[in-house]
Amino acid sequence: MTAYSAIASNKRRSASLILVFAVLVLAVGWAWDQLEGGGTAIVPIAGVVALFSALMGYFAGDKIALAVNGAIRAQKEEALELYRLVENLSITAGLPMPKVYVIPSPAINAFATGRDPQHASIAVTEGALQKLDRSELEGVLAHEMSHIQNYDIRLMMIVAIFVGMIALLGDWFLRSRLWGFHSRDRGRSNVHAIVAIAGFLLLLLSPIVAKLIQLAMSRRREFLADASAVLLTRYPEGLASALQKIQASHEPVETANSATAHLYIANPLSGRTLSTLFSTHPPIKERITALSQMG
Repeated sequence: MTAYSAIASNKRRSASLILVFAVLVLAVGWAWDQLEGGGTAIVPIAGVVALFSALMGYFAGDKIALAVNGAIRAQKEEALELYRLVENLSITAGLPMPKVYVIPSPAINAFATGRDPQHASIAVTEGALQKLDRSELEGVLAHEMSHIQNYDIRLMMIVAIFVGMIALLGDWFLRSRLWGFHSRDRGRSNVHAIVAIAGFLLLLLSPIVAKLIQLAMSRRREFLADASAVLLTRYPEGLASALQKIQASHEPVETANSATAHLYIANPLSGRTLSTLFSTHPPIKERITALSQMG
C-alpha cells in the first residue's frame, strides 16, 4: 500500500462515517416526530443549540486546549531545531508557519489545534524534544502538520455538531418523559405503537451510537495523518520509530484529560481504555504496521 492509496482509503471511510452521522440525525428527528405525534420544532432547536456550542469551541477551543494542557509558547532562540523543523514542514506542505508551544511533561507526545492553517498551533512535550532523534521528531511534527493540512479540526467540529445535536435530543426526550409529557396522538394503531417503540429505542441508543461514530472518525483521521506525514517527510521509518518509543514509554501527559485526549498523536492518558472501540486512537501497533507497508 502506498501513502497515496492509504490517504484515499481513509478519506473514503471518513466520508462514509459523515454520511452515517447525517442518516442518524435524520433518524433521530423522525423518531422524535413519531413519538410526539408530529409538528414539533424540537429538532431544529437542538440543531441551533448544538451549532452554537460547537462554534464556541471552534473559535476559542485552541486557546482553551493549549491553556488546559499547560502549553507554553516556545521562543525561537531556545528551541531553534524545533522551529526549523516546523518551518521546513510548513514550506513543504505549503502552509503558514503555525505557532509553536512546548508542554512541560516528560512523556513523548504532541498535538495540533486551530480552526484552519491561518490559526494553527503545534504543541510538543519536553519528553518528545529530549527523547526523539531528529527524524523521529520530524515524523511527529509532520503528523501534526497533516492534521492542520487536512482540516481535521474543522471536520471534527462538524462531527461535534452532530454528536451534540443527537445527545441533546436524547437528553430532552428522557427529561420530557420524566416530567410527564406524552405524545399528543393517543389513538395509535398497533403498527404506530411498534413504530413508536422503535423510535423510543433509537432515541435512547442514538447518543451512544453517535459517540462511537465520533471515536471511529477520530481513529480514521489518525491513520490519515500518518499517511499524509509520510508524503511530507518521505521517510515513514521516522514516525514509526517515534510511535515505537511512545508505545514503550507508557508515560501519561499529566495535564491531559479526556476532553483533549483526541488531539494528541497518541493517547496521552497512558492508553487506559476499555477497548479499541472506545478509544480516540487506533492501536499504535496497527499504525506502525500501516507505516511499514507504505512506499
